[in-house]
Amino acid sequence: MATPRPRGGLTDKRRAILTGALTVFARDGYTRASVDAISAQAGVSTRTIYNHFQDKADLFQNVIQESAGQVAAAQIAIIERHLHRISDLEADLVEFAQAWLTPMPDYADHFALVRQVDAEAGHIPQAAVDAWQEAGPLRVRRELARRFQGFADQGLLRIEDAERAALHFSLLISGANPSYRGEVRPDTAETVRAGVHAFLYGHLPR
Repeated sequence: MATPRPRGGLTDKRRAILTGALTVFARDGYTRASVDAISAQAGVSTRTIYNHFQDKADLFQNVIQESAGQVAAAQIAIIERHLHRISDLEADLVEFAQAWLTPMPDYADHFALVRQVDAEAGHIPQAAVDAWQEAGPLRVRRELARRFQGFADQGLLRIEDAERAALHFSLLISGANPSYRGEVRPDTAETVRAGVHAFLYGHLPR
């Protein structure tokens, strides 16, 4: 279980620790990252780190949970911006998907951290993985599902399970450019259009 944050927000030292730890974990991964390296990056002593976090696992969980929450907020803002009002469902979904897959350089360390998690799947504490998923991907999926359910309520889509539909949509478009990789491929626009078309083929009212 992640260490509770102190009331009144993060202290300056705690903030420095989390920022430094994100840099180190993103660069070195969970297994190779050392508390000594994190203390050097953060500009604090190892004792200060242990004053705020129980151990490296606790620190990692706090780092990925907070980082995922920030990225989720940015992604939910994209959902709000593009799916707040629908004029042409297919065109609007294509525009949304293209914005969704646009790399987010402000969160480069987070996506590097996610790549490290993928590479070290068997060595990452499960509690940290669960916290990351809940704060990030699952939170975003639920928001997208809520939008899709709203479209279904308006008669624009035929959906039995909104969260499953949100997952299907993400999978259909992300083959063009998995967002955590930050890659841009020349065929992204074409693949996005094909993915949206396939999604609507399965979910348009009959």
